[in-house]
Amino acid sequence: MGYKSDIEIAQSSEMLPITDIAKKAGIDDKYLEQYGKYKAKIDVSLLKETDRPDGKLILVTAINPTPAGEGKTTTTVGLADGLQKIGKKVCVALREPSLGPVFGIKGGAAGGGYAQVVPMEDINLHFTGDFHAIGAANNLLAAMIDNHIFQGNELNIDPRKITWRRCVDMNDRQLRSVVDGLGGRVNGTPREDGYDITVASEIMAVLCLASDITDLKERLSRIVIGYTYGKPSEQKPVTAGDLHAQGAMAALLKDALKPNLVQTLEHVPAIVHGGPFANIAHGCNSVTATRMALKLGDYAITEAGFGADLGAEKFLDIKCRMAGLRPSAVVVVATVRALKHHGGAPKDALNQEDLAALEKGLPNLQKHVSNIKNVYKLPCVVAINAFPTDTSAELALVEEKCREMGVNVALSEVWAKGGEGGVRLAEEVVRLAEEPNDFTYSYELDGSIEEKLDQIVQKVYGGRKAVLTSAAQKQAKELEALGFGHCPICVAKTQYSLTDDQTKLGAPTDFDVTVRNLKISAGAGFVVALTGEIMTMPGLPKVPAAEKIDVDENGKISGLF
Repeated sequence: MGYKSDIEIAQSSEMLPITDIAKKAGIDDKYLEQYGKYKAKIDVSLLKETDRPDGKLILVTAINPTPAGEGKTTTTVGLADGLQKIGKKVCVALREPSLGPVFGIKGGAAGGGYAQVVPMEDINLHFTGDFHAIGAANNLLAAMIDNHIFQGNELNIDPRKITWRRCVDMNDRQLRSVVDGLGGRVNGTPREDGYDITVASEIMAVLCLASDITDLKERLSRIVIGYTYGKPSEQKPVTAGDLHAQGAMAALLKDALKPNLVQTLEHVPAIVHGGPFANIAHGCNSVTATRMALKLGDYAITEAGFGADLGAEKFLDIKCRMAGLRPSAVVVVATVRALKHHGGAPKDALNQEDLAALEKGLPNLQKHVSNIKNVYKLPCVVAINAFPTDTSAELALVEEKCREMGVNVALSEVWAKGGEGGVRLAEEVVRLAEEPNDFTYSYELDGSIEEKLDQIVQKVYGGRKAVLTSAAQKQAKELEALGFGHCPICVAKTQYSLTDDQTKLGAPTDFDVTVRNLKISAGAGFVVALTGEIMTMPGLPKVPAAEKIDVDENGKISGLF
């Protein structure tokens, strides 16, 4: 097999018409809205009108990411293909890629090699327009806020206390902090403002957690956009509902609410929908997509962003809690290369056997496995995403350390072999999914905001406690006084470390996590805690991926990965 890039593999694949994929999944034509030949939306009414029992929910998560790569989406897709290979009816549910990483440093989110969802170019570039609809709804609300102030400010909104920011689906550090409304009275009221990347917008979280149009409108109406003038004790939250914005926002989002149907290279039905980042949001695809996958397959394979300290924690503590979902098994993805990097091996030496660095880095994997087994009480398997440079001694060491924890290891070769390379992993997942489990959360909702943060830091990250700055302490008191103390917590934290310091690799102990800001996402239903130096608007790298992306005179795209 000669080496081909991901996009070359995707472009050379033979896709089936999306109507064939829908038929294979058991989706009646009346629920299908086609976007060309290979993409379609599924009407959410299918969920209310089907009497099919739910399949088993399998979550794919990973160790803390490194520049060496882990291949979580690739493993997720390959696992689905592997399950099909052993005769199981399966559906995979993934997040939609953001244009920011596609043109930045991370690349797309359609898998890789022979374990991809296709059409890869469409999925990574605009797709069915969901993110544009989310950005439009976000910015409509922003425009209505400033227009309300310009037109007399009947709601008494304090421009200095507006918490709603504009958004754009691009990594653009220049827009993190701006001053707008300049140029005289006819151009609005001057104030400090800023932009988030679209995936960090609360609209994205709301869309991913809403069950239908009615729930969507109710959630949109609850969004807190800022506070009124007055002494701290007199300030009241102002909502999108106060501005009568929820109806128009929902109108922009009505099609975006419907999950998107595509396929893997081996023609497994794939639902790709929603895409909040796990380092700054809750990092899961939509509840609707997951529920749809559960109805369409005996096994529904889904992923959560970054490591088990971020995506899996939020999937289990926020999404599963809100939606009443119960996973049957969890896959923790790692690579020997990434574990050596966690053990201190430099990036340019990761192809060399280094058992000392591997052993030093293995505690990172062990911590994530322990979180799944001992904190959330779920059965799990470690999937080692294979690289040609992995040695038998290195693989044996990983297997030995995992066996000591009572966890099996499956070598995943899905990048090179597709579903055939995921059969061993698929067989272990089927075995685990039959085991009873005592799924629980890492914290209960009745504690204070600070107590819940402490639970996450201690149980999930392995640290001492959360340290709230004086500003965050004040915000916690204000949010609890407003009745938001019962909400789950969505921690915004670096993905590269279990701590809030991205330079601390492996599995550190005896550390605190500094919470510098707390804000309510009332529509989503959680409190966001910003830690360390995390930002809600990333920047482009020195050499952005955009420099290598091109399209020829026939419309063929190159450079995507």
